[in-house]
Amino acid sequence: MLSLKFIRENPGLVRQAVAKRRDTAPIDEILALDERRRALLTESEQLKAVRNQTSQQIAKMKERPTALFEEMRRTSDRIKVLDAEVGQVESELERLLLYVPNVPHPSVPEGASEEDNVVSRTWGDRSVLPGFGGAPDFPLRPHWDIARELGIIDFERGAKIAGSGFILYLGLGARLERALLNWMIDLHVEKHGYVEAFPPFLANRASMVGTTQIPKFEFDMYKVEDEDLFLIPTAEVPLTNAHRDEVISVEKLPIYYTGYSACFRKEAGSAGKDTRGLLRVHQFNKVEMVKYVLPETSYDELEKLTANAEEVLQLLRLPYRVLTMCTADLGFGQTKKYDLEVWAPGVQRWLEVSSCSNFEEFQARRENIRFRRAPGAHLEYVHTLNGSGLAAPRTIIAILESYQQPDGSVVVPEVLRPYMGGVEVVR
Repeated sequence: MLSLKFIRENPGLVRQAVAKRRDTAPIDEILALDERRRALLTESEQLKAVRNQTSQQIAKMKERPTALFEEMRRTSDRIKVLDAEVGQVESELERLLLYVPNVPHPSVPEGASEEDNVVSRTWGDRSVLPGFGGAPDFPLRPHWDIARELGIIDFERGAKIAGSGFILYLGLGARLERALLNWMIDLHVEKHGYVEAFPPFLANRASMVGTTQIPKFEFDMYKVEDEDLFLIPTAEVPLTNAHRDEVISVEKLPIYYTGYSACFRKEAGSAGKDTRGLLRVHQFNKVEMVKYVLPETSYDELEKLTANAEEVLQLLRLPYRVLTMCTADLGFGQTKKYDLEVWAPGVQRWLEVSSCSNFEEFQARRENIRFRRAPGAHLEYVHTLNGSGLAAPRTIIAILESYQQPDGSVVVPEVLRPYMGGVEVVR
């Protein structure tokens, strides 16, 4: 979250940031409550000074007048009222601050919608199928037809088990998904220097608040009935909360974590959109990358994080593009974000497979994650970053559609074959 001091000292900047995001936030309420809080504290402190002075005066007197005792009682009663009101105001301020989004970095392009996102770079040739070895000379099919005919994904039985948006992988389809996840984790650990983590798939309310899913987006979360626990929408939640309420030794920074998790999202705001195949599902697998870093390095770390995600697509030989997200398409807590979109030739669309984001101290302030540069130095908040490395469903879409063959089979990308027991083609 943004600090109350920052909002108080930069109200124009914060209002401008909210407007650029095409969002709303209770800035006026926060400023009014802050003014009320400071007035109450001033009155309370003045009365406490008077009470102390009167108490010292009484202690020096041989006779203790009733009037002074009555004045002390009235003063103490008023202080209790003021302190109680300060507590109420501070509680409401803490609640309202959770609804104020982060301030975009100056390098973020301003825009009114996702149409204003900027394509920063592209990689690969969309006209070539890597699994075919050139431009296709046969009709391209979407992944749902490919998967159904190969018997590797059963969309109907997945829906029967849990409802629409839930998927049943079978045979080599299940193995391909598992191979992709294991290979991506190994790549991030062995080449990119991350520590592997295998987190819980449930998180408590404090964890969800810390990574900004709650309170503003609670409607989109799956909640465990009668318990204040939520199915995680991404491994970002547990991995970013691993050091909540800790002071991290500066020598340990930066900290890199990567890990697999199942992810659960209602996608309540996307009902009816992209419902075919794997395009939009309620449960999916994803490998996440999370960083805790020094503030002055966080934007360099964002570039490295994005490059780590890009290398996954490059090694799979899948064409992609990198978008710099505009102000209106930033997430609530993000200061800057890149989206990676892979080309899916069967559906003829760019599909998002990764978002790589810097939150600066926004999450760390909520989670109270700090560090000290030297003994005796004041505590500072770390900067946190995260990125998908990658989300499995749309990566699987791109693999099935980019590696499809005229006979209906699918060539297994070379880097995944050791994880597939040497299987080279799914028939």
